Amino acid sequence: MDSKRVRIADIAEELGLSTATVSNVIHGKTKKISDATVRRVQELLEEKQYIPSMAGILLAQNNSRIIGVVVNDHEKYEAHAFEDMFIASSLNYLSAEIEKAGYFMMVKVTKEWNEVARYASMWNMEGLVAIGFCEQDYKKLRDSMHIPFVVYDGYFKESGRICNLAIDNYDGGYQMGSYLYASGHRRTLCIADNDICMDKERYQGFRAAMADGRVDFMMVPMRKKERRNFYQEYLDEIMRHTAVFAVSDYYAADLIQFLWERQIRVPEDISVAGFDDCPLCERIYPALTTVKQDGKERASLAISMLAKMKEERQEGCTITLPVKLVKRQSVKQIAQR
Repeated sequence: MDSKRVRIADIAEELGLSTATVSNVIHGKTKKISDATVRRVQELLEEKQYIPSMAGILLAQNNSRIIGVVVNDHEKYEAHAFEDMFIASSLNYLSAEIEKAGYFMMVKVTKEWNEVARYASMWNMEGLVAIGFCEQDYKKLRDSMHIPFVVYDGYFKESGRICNLAIDNYDGGYQMGSYLYASGHRRTLCIADNDICMDKERYQGFRAAMADGRVDFMMVPMRKKERRNFYQEYLDEIMRHTAVFAVSDYYAADLIQFLWERQIRVPEDISVAGFDDCPLCERIYPALTTVKQDGKERASLAISMLAKMKEERQEGCTITLPVKLVKRQSVKQIAQR
């Protein structure tokens, strides 16, 4: 029998049972069914591959205790999404909070929104955390899934059963701009791989805080090899600035490495700052000045909001979390005459 065409009716007919009995076994409603019958149904379901495995049968019960975390396999990660500092840090905090709440975490990386819906359905998840998808994808997920889900840094209008946990990107950029301006920097550069959504907000806040200082913007390639070639081509232009604000710690750390390889010292020759305050910020040299977003707070709030939405005590919403400037050694103070 073709596993793709297996129906409950097929299973029931082969075992001489009613379709209701087979359906009840699949969904864990077995109180009124003998153990022998349950076992026969489960064995045939697995044999015919009606669902992936016996684990799938158990997970078809009402409470799987599974929270899914799905990360968009964006091209900028170059097939190494889990190595990205922000993603790795987010997963670490989510893992701790999910376990604390008595749930299990399952993680998937994909580019396709429909794989997210299939993944959630297959494991009968009780909630989902989505990171890095676009507005169109979130809308499709909302329409195709019955479970609540939380989004990290989404850009969409509020919608039922979706909670968007954002951060104050504009204020983060503003805090960094204010700090660099107060440190004497009057010609600064902002680098990002796009000019929309949260990167745009960070740049706008940064530019607003620089007052009469000059702020230039440079869009850099996502892929590292292309980005290094780009930096080499525009190195003279970069060095016309006294400070660079990268909209992520990853790009800040990457730029510092590029500069050091060419004997350009940070911060003596040029200051560099980032955004996110990932763990690497204190491990690189010089330690990176950045804007801190509280990953633990966001993860805790994500699990709390999923529970509230599941109990229908919370509709869809957008919550904006505060950020905080962290001053370290990568920014130089410049005396103004």
